Parts: sequence; C-alpha cells; structure tokens
Amino acid sequence: MTDRPPHLFRHEDDIEVTHIELFFDLVFVFAITQISHHLMVHLSPMGALEGLVMLLAVWWVWIYTSWSTNWLDGNRAAVRLMLLTMMLGGIALSAAIPKAFGSSGPLFAMAYLALQIGRSTFLTLAARRESAARTRNSLRITCWFLLSAPFWLWGAWQDPVLRLAAWSVALTIEYLGPSRGFATPGLGRSTSSDWRISGQHMAERCALFIIISLGEAVLVTGVAYGGMVQTNGSTLALVASFIGSAAMWWIYFDIGAKRGAKMMSESDDIGLVARDAYTYLHIVIVAGIVVTAVADGLMLNRPTDPVSTPFLSVVYGGPILFLAGCAAFKRASSTLHLPPLSHGVGLLLLIGSAVLSWGQGLTTLEASALATGALILTSLWEWLSLHGGWQRWAPWMEPVLGRFTPPS
Repeated sequence: MTDRPPHLFRHEDDIEVTHIELFFDLVFVFAITQISHHLMVHLSPMGALEGLVMLLAVWWVWIYTSWSTNWLDGNRAAVRLMLLTMMLGGIALSAAIPKAFGSSGPLFAMAYLALQIGRSTFLTLAARRESAARTRNSLRITCWFLLSAPFWLWGAWQDPVLRLAAWSVALTIEYLGPSRGFATPGLGRSTSSDWRISGQHMAERCALFIIISLGEAVLVTGVAYGGMVQTNGSTLALVASFIGSAAMWWIYFDIGAKRGAKMMSESDDIGLVARDAYTYLHIVIVAGIVVTAVADGLMLNRPTDPVSTPFLSVVYGGPILFLAGCAAFKRASSTLHLPPLSHGVGLLLLIGSAVLSWGQGLTTLEASALATGALILTSLWEWLSLHGGWQRWAPWMEPVLGRFTPPS
C-alpha cells in the first residue's frame, strides 16, 4: 500500500530531483555536443544562425520538460514511460542536428513537434484528475505548439534559407507564449499562479543543465586531445580550455545557483521568477558555454595558428554571452539594482581584448588565454567581494568593489 495520491502529480513537499530526470538529461549531452560540432564545421554567420535555432529548440524541449517534471511524480510508472519515450525522441532530434538544414530537416521538425505536443498532451491528461486550472494551462500550452507547428513542417521541406526563416518564426511564437500567458481563445490567459512550482527543484534542474553543458565542453576537448599527436601547444590548449571551464563553473555555482534557489523558495510569485530567471535567461548562459566549447575545439586543433575573424568571434563571444547571462540571472535573483560590478568589468575586458586582438597576429592559444584571464578575474573579484576577501587583502577597495554585491 502507498499513501501517494491516485494521480500522477507530486506531493507539495516533494522537491527531489528523481533519477529518471537525471537519466533524461543524458540525451542532452548528445544534443549539445551535436550543436557544438555543427558550429565548428559551419563557422559562419549562416552557421551561427542555424546553431542558434537548434539550440533554442533543444533548450525549449528541455525546459518545458523540467517544468512538467516539477509537477509530475517521476516515481510513477506512467511518468517514467513518458520520459523514456521522450528520450528516444530526443535521440532522434539530436541525430538530425548535423543535417537539420539539409536532408534531416523533416526528421528534426517532426521529432521536435512530437516531443513538445506529446509531452503537453500527457500533462493535460494527467492534470484532469488533479486540477482544472492546470488542465486549462496545459491545453493553452498545447495550442501554442499547434500554432507554431505549420511553420516547423513547412520549413522542413524548404531550402536552408527559407527553413531558417520558417523555424525562426515558429520559435518566436513559442518563446512569446510564456510572456503572453499562453493567451488562447476560449481558454483565456494563464497567470503566474498557474505556474506555481517547487523553486528548489527548478533551480537544481537548471544548475544540472549548466553542468551538462560544461561537461560537454570538457568532453569535446578531452576526446579531441586523446585522438591527436600531443604537442606542447596542444597540451597548453587543453589546460587553458579546462581552466576556462572551471572559471565558468566557479562564476555560476559559487553563489549564483544558491542565491537563485533561495530566492525561488522565498518568492511570493515563484512562477514569474522561474519564467524570467530560469526559462528565458539561462539560455544565454548555455549559449555562452556552447560557443566557448567551439573555440576550445578550434584552439586545440591549431593552437599556434594566427587568429581569424571567425575564431575571434567565438573565443570572445562565448565568454561574453556567458558573463552577460550570469549577470542578468544574478540581477534577477537578488536585491541588486544593477548587475554585479565584477561581471561588468569582465565584459569590458572581453570586449576590449577582442578589439585589441584584431589584426595583432595573436595565436589562437594567446587569444584564448586572454579570454580565460577575464573569466578568472571575474570569478576572483566576485569571490573576494562575497567572502570578505577585500577586507583582508585591500580594505580600501571594499567600499567601491563590494557595493554592487550583497552579502552571501
């Protein structure tokens, strides 16, 4: 016998991330790796736009599933089977990424729609026994995916330019949905009270996705290094790549992840915070990690080559996206009126380094070292500010450098 309710939803005090959710996330290691490889092969403005569309689609599948499993009990057999089925669809989606703008366009579009509409339909049916409000909310979400579906399907059989345009329209519709309350004729508009979730669970799920993305960067460089002839240059490139990933981990997890979880658990409007700080802002952080992984892969293969314009765009663009996303996330999950000063200075250093590196004959390893140095400075600055380091090492700096960072 069990004291669990007869429906498929969690108890209100159940905030545990279940093992099936962690298993589900493994598919997205594959997806993130595929997007990075696509960008490495197609390092051009068109390739970047294609990679962005695919990353937005992959993130949208994952974040909507995380919202669903925040409500659904992952220990119930029906929920597990739904997630396992989605994993199979996720493998198909990931396998289509290399040729998503070629021969695999139909597979990518149909796998994406099957995942989104299938999961939303499952949630709607499950909610019928739990809450009329959640049922209507799930129906609205399903309707918005159905609204975008014609653009996915039509674009899948067009040439790459029209496909990019059609899929961009589809994603624009879908990304507008939460901000518009999924307004649907006959069903009304969702309010943030319809999105009430476990804040700690959502914060942990998004933190795990950051770990996945960082792990992908380490995985790609490690595999590449193991399959090449090791030289001093490639070894230094591997070390620089790892230090950069470690600095990113430190910047996000030293205080940002914990503060976000704390704010989520204490917020009076938890659905709104989850929408803004996690559903929208985290995609910028993930994009920064993916682009940085591309730069690391290119640097590892040719550490002593002079930098090119495409390489400069990823070696500095990745950290810029990451820091900008972290700054916005920390601003949204704290009492600060401005983003952390450390992140602002780090962004200025990255932009300045990109400008100064133009035409200076730097090698890919040297440019990467400059970008990594900016990340290290940012993480060190924030750590000293949060943990009272300025008082010990440079007390005269505390009034200025610590004013933009609240106590930990």
